[in-house]
Amino acid sequence: MKMNHHLDDATLVSYSAGALPAALAVVASAHLERCAECRQHLLDADQIGGVLMQQQRADAPAEDARAAMLALLDDQPAVEQITLPVDVLEQRDPDRLPSALHPWFGNSMRALRWRRVAPGVQRILAIGIGGGDLMLLRIAPGSKLPLHSHAGNELTMILDGAYDDMLGHFGPGDVADLDGETLHQPVTSPGVPCICVAATDGPLKFSGWFARTLQPLFGF
Repeated sequence: MKMNHHLDDATLVSYSAGALPAALAVVASAHLERCAECRQHLLDADQIGGVLMQQQRADAPAEDARAAMLALLDDQPAVEQITLPVDVLEQRDPDRLPSALHPWFGNSMRALRWRRVAPGVQRILAIGIGGGDLMLLRIAPGSKLPLHSHAGNELTMILDGAYDDMLGHFGPGDVADLDGETLHQPVTSPGVPCICVAATDGPLKFSGWFARTLQPLFGF
């Protein structure tokens, strides 16, 4: 499975340090499970972090160490993504959710019990995760979501189907790693519903007055 959108280096540094909010860490783990490129970058972050921790003086600001890790990650050579043979890819059960999602949603996509929250949008919320909100979304094909930004950070990984926005095309395995500066409007591809897992550590900020009015009813 070739992926075009990956975890940001800053996200990988926070994940390596155990500083990523719990909901975001679940989505990061799900993407890492299926992305060899990000697993390699995480290994780089782990190794760099260990060296910097040994070198850092006790009174040095944590921000300096984080900045140093990001700078060193930028210097790492590009990772060549491994393309598996078709017969190996076909062995993956399309009904099986990533292992990181099992404690919150079970392991089977077919067994999910969706709840309608808006026209063309169904959702399942993870209960009791803390550290942000974690949810599965099932969005009808050809749907245009409201234009929005984020009060915090958002990680969204595509499990099935696809969508397009100002950042490009997102297909299965791709992850959108967004901060509060990003304004976007996903439009799902025709054919099949877009199913994704999303985590936020702050509420979405809708731009249109109608969407803002309905936001309390949708719960995101």
